[in-house]
Amino acid sequence: MTGDKITLDHGAGGGLSHELITGVVATTLGAVYVGQMEDSATVPVTTGRIAVTTDSFVVDPVFFGNGDIGKVAVAGTVNDLAVSGARPMYLTLAMIIEEGFPIADLVRILTSVRDTARAAGVSIVAGDTKVVHRGQADGIYLNTTGVGVFEPGTPDLNSRSLKPGDRVIVTGHLGDHSVHLLSLREGLGFEKRVLSDCAPLNHVVADVLAACGNGVHCVRDVTRGGLGTVLNELASASTVDLCVDAEALPVRHETKMAAEMLGVDVIYLANEGVLCVVADEASVSTAVEVLRGHPETAHTAVVGTVSAGGGHVRMRDANGRTSPVDLLYGAQLPRLC
Repeated sequence: MTGDKITLDHGAGGGLSHELITGVVATTLGAVYVGQMEDSATVPVTTGRIAVTTDSFVVDPVFFGNGDIGKVAVAGTVNDLAVSGARPMYLTLAMIIEEGFPIADLVRILTSVRDTARAAGVSIVAGDTKVVHRGQADGIYLNTTGVGVFEPGTPDLNSRSLKPGDRVIVTGHLGDHSVHLLSLREGLGFEKRVLSDCAPLNHVVADVLAACGNGVHCVRDVTRGGLGTVLNELASASTVDLCVDAEALPVRHETKMAAEMLGVDVIYLANEGVLCVVADEASVSTAVEVLRGHPETAHTAVVGTVSAGGGHVRMRDANGRTSPVDLLYGAQLPRLC
């Protein structure tokens, strides 16, 4: 590789572009990259129904505890496919890189892409690279598109499937990703005690669906807007009411302290490795047992119930008093990812 930083010529489509793609991107991704450098990838699909998702990632800072923008990009896309019930199979990877970005950092990011794709069991089949002028990007932006397949017998998971009597399950500590990144940015001192929870969870979802089948009605990835946003979207889509017990929510002491310092509510903070699972009462115990058997979801807790209603969400405190959990109109925090 010529030089140690990205130049505009790396995006010009000539020899330096070829050197970047073949000598850095394809070489670093290794076996998880199965593209043939054609204008489009041709891949086999063995079932009659697929899931497709796409997302862009603009994480600041690019590197953080327990991950980086590469890991978030793969994990986030894989998780979006998995919560629909699909088995993730293929990803595309597009990069917008700022002139002057260190090639060593690019290799580090691509290594995370490779390792996370390998852990999730997905292949990178196509991609694109663009270079922009210095100052036109925060170092590097990534875009990923994912394709997954629905195996025969997969439950129909969607936000409209909630029924009275269902239970709401949360699979990990709320707000850790947000608090970690904010602590890094603002020097709050929590970044070594609260790490990002970024992780691909497709194997976790597959196991809980295999164990519970149609007893699981919905699975959602708790990302931007946090659990509060997810609950409001579910209540509205299914026209039911949700009541969550504040004392049951899994929240680290340090995360709670950081949120209080920032004047924000943990229930609206983002995660990158936490699921909200809604299951019928007969399946709750099995779902919790399966989820707690995975290290990524070891802190799973049953946090609420579904009842007949008109799309409202309420929080019950230790004294039995309830208060509304409203959908945020704007953002309570700056952009994180």
